Amino acid sequence: QVQLVESGGGLVQAGGSLRLSCAASGRTFTSYAMGWFRQAPGKEREFVAAISRFGGSTYADSVKGRFTISRDNAKNTVYLQMNNLKPEDTAVYYCARGRAAVVAVNRYEYDYWGQGTQVTVSS
Repeated sequence: QVQLVESGGGLVQAGGSLRLSCAASGRTFTSYAMGWFRQAPGKEREFVAAISRFGGSTYADSVKGRFTISRDNAKNTVYLQMNNLKPEDTAVYYCARGRAAVVAVNRYEYDYWGQGTQVTVSS
C-alpha cells in the first residue's frame, strides 16, 4: 500500500512563497510519475504540475513560470516550490502517484492520493 503525506501549506501574502512536500511510503516511488493537483471551494480538482520518473516536468498554464516541481528519489519525496503566489492559488493541494512513469495531466491517470494541505494566499 502506498501512502502519501503532504506538508508545507499555510497562510501567505500575495507575492510570497511556499514549498510543499509530499513524502511517499513504499519502494516503488522511483518507478512512477508524481503530480500535484489543487481544489478550491466549489471547484473541480485541477492539475498543477507533474514530474516523470526521469525528471521531465509539465505545468498548468496558470502556474508556469511561478511553480517548480522536483523530486528526491533518495528521500521518496516530491516538492512543489511556489513563488509569486496569488489569491487565486488558494486551494487544498494534493499530491498523487501516477499510474505510469510518464507525466499525465488527467486526474484519472493517478491512483494514490494524499490527504491534502491547505494553501491560503491573502491579498
